[in-house]
Amino acid sequence: MPWTDRHRAHWRQNRNITAILLAIWFVVTFVLTFFARELNFSFFGGPFSFWFAALGAPLVYVIIVAYYAHHMERLDRQHGLAEDDQDPA
Repeated sequence: MPWTDRHRAHWRQNRNITAILLAIWFVVTFVLTFFARELNFSFFGGPFSFWFAALGAPLVYVIIVAYYAHHMERLDRQHGLAEDDQDPA
C-alpha cells in the first residue's frame, strides 16, 4: 500500500509525540532521580527522594502510557486510520 499524505502526517505527529514522551521519561528516570538525593527534606515523614522514587516515577510512567494511548486513538481517528474505520476487505 503506497503512503499517502494522510499517512505521512500521521507518522510525523506520531514521531513528535513519541519523542516528547520519551524526553519526559528520560528526565523522570535519570535526571530527577540523579538529583533526588539533593532534595533532602521530609515529606510525609520520610525523605522526599524515597517518595519520589517509590511513588512519583511509577505514577508518571502510568500517566505517560495512558496519555499516549489516548492521543494515538485520537490521532488515528483524525487521520481516518482507526481500526473500526478500516474496510474489512
